[in-house]
Amino acid sequence: MRNLVLIPSLIVLIGIIFIFGLTVGVYKIFPYEIFDSSADLIKKETSVKNNQFITQTDLNSLVKIDKESSIDQKRNDLIEFFWNVGSLERVQHDGQLPEVESDISDSRYSNFQNLKQIDKLTIEMEHGINSVSYLLLPEKSNEKLILYHHGHDGDFLLGNDTIQFFLERDFTVLAMTMPLVGMNNQPIIEIDGFGEMHLISHNQLSLLEQNTFNPMKLFIHPIQVNLNFLDKEYDFKRYSIIGLSGGGWTGLVYSAIDDRISDSFSVASSVPFYLRVDVRDIGDYEQTNIDLYRIANYLELYILAGYGDDRKHVQIFNKNDPCCYSGIGYESYEFFIKDKLAKLGKGNFQILVDDTHSEHKISNTMLEYIRKNIG
Repeated sequence: MRNLVLIPSLIVLIGIIFIFGLTVGVYKIFPYEIFDSSADLIKKETSVKNNQFITQTDLNSLVKIDKESSIDQKRNDLIEFFWNVGSLERVQHDGQLPEVESDISDSRYSNFQNLKQIDKLTIEMEHGINSVSYLLLPEKSNEKLILYHHGHDGDFLLGNDTIQFFLERDFTVLAMTMPLVGMNNQPIIEIDGFGEMHLISHNQLSLLEQNTFNPMKLFIHPIQVNLNFLDKEYDFKRYSIIGLSGGGWTGLVYSAIDDRISDSFSVASSVPFYLRVDVRDIGDYEQTNIDLYRIANYLELYILAGYGDDRKHVQIFNKNDPCCYSGIGYESYEFFIKDKLAKLGKGNFQILVDDTHSEHKISNTMLEYIRKNIG
């Protein structure tokens, strides 16, 4: 009998507390200011602690690039890391080209403006892993190509606003995404000592590491093969990469290696390790592969991607990004990278912060900025 009285009373009490809390949050009545100031104090203390850690970092001790020969050495070491050969020319001489299906039909793109045709490019790689890309050719072309690279969350169609934006402005667009994502397959493979495994996550790729094969190759090799195809079949005046999230990471790393890329724009894609003070910013296999970053850490990759005649690397951060890499930590290295490139005498680096929204995306504001700053 006692429980029959107690349970309804508890339900009523919980309901009153919920309604009161909702009212306090919505209308900011007492004791909202007490809770709010306490939260601000916690955030401030965390920010101070993080800033003390950040400002103690000696950037000069982290960067081993001071002349053109060190640029060349870093690039050659990266090529050796990814492809197990000593130069990009040797990779290109391998001769691999994508399998091309011309003028395919895909109803998801039927409403795109200034779209003449779509060619599907498929690249087969080790362990049966493939990369599927769309080459979207405009009715009217300005003879410049945008490589749009999407991130972890799915098909490059999720970047349709970016693709359509540049098609409407007469750019050809090559749309790609990361391994095991979107239209790219997720094969079941046999691994010695582990048996059969269904590849669904980048973190599983570490299990494929061998002396003769580096699975990190899977992230950037498709760009290399596609560019070789474009060089052979077309005569574009300029190649530019735009990447979101993991796609921005991919664009950064590839641009650091191949100076055929004139402009690289990475959106919400990376910060140096010393700034990764939030668990959301740690990253997965490719973002934390220690063997890669011993060759070129993030600061050095920013320099490599921006270095060269008529080249630039632009980082774009969403100030209130709910996913990752929000905030103002970039202030600790922005001018350091600019100064390094100025002393090297070639190339450009810039950071932009987008405060026009609170999403993990490329906004129209940034798309317009990118368009104006290509070439």
